[in-house]
Amino acid sequence: MEKKEINLKEIFKLLPHRYPFLMIDKIIEIDAEREYVKAIKNVTINEPFFMGHFPGYPIMPGVLILEAMAQAAGAGLMIIFPEYREKLFVLAGIDKARFRQPIYPGDTIIIEVKGFKRKGHIIKTTVIAKVNEKIVAEAEITAGILNKEKADE
Repeated sequence: MEKKEINLKEIFKLLPHRYPFLMIDKIIEIDAEREYVKAIKNVTINEPFFMGHFPGYPIMPGVLILEAMAQAAGAGLMIIFPEYREKLFVLAGIDKARFRQPIYPGDTIIIEVKGFKRKGHIIKTTVIAKVNEKIVAEAEITAGILNKEKADE
């Protein structure tokens, strides 16, 4: 099994996301042969969304859990398939999404991406999120591939 750690500095080179919307902190395992990626998101009380979700009972919004899962998949895809490094991935669909437990400040989310099915400009993958070895969320994520274009500054 191939194991390679990708730190935050390298993730910045792969993903266009930045604070407060970058949702992964590190990639801790990559297996190109199995098309497998494992990433980490450390959830802290300092996350801006906790001010409103929910006051007195902070839990991570499900949509942001899905975003973290999609970002892990996107970064992994660019590492496993370097030909996609100059492309932009946009969320095109989410199927079979399930949230099994809330995620709280102080939790460390382990995100596992398993396999990529590619057809034209569409890519699908299966992603699960775990906290303390328990599955907290899972989904099938579909992304569309776009050519990167610089926005007018």
